[in-house]
Amino acid sequence: MRIDEWWSELVPSTRQWLIDNAGEAVPAWVLEQITAVTGEPSADDDWAADVDADEFYLSDEATDWIEAAGNDELGDLDDSDLVGDDEAGTPAG
Repeated sequence: MRIDEWWSELVPSTRQWLIDNAGEAVPAWVLEQITAVTGEPSADDDWAADVDADEFYLSDEATDWIEAAGNDELGDLDDSDLVGDDEAGTPAG
């Protein structure tokens, strides 16, 4: 599932936390909101960085997408910039 597919399913406070804290470790309550929509992240999910790490981080590409969302710049992105699990192992952009 691509980030643009689950982003709108998050509650506004979760989306705002992700925008305000882009690039930081994702706290359990935010990860719970995401996994309620997407299921548990796996190594195939390009929006997830290292799923086996002690702390959970979003990938650099997902962080860039979230920053663009926060700056209302998503119209400037084309489909190749979207991060999704169907692109496993392929860098976005």
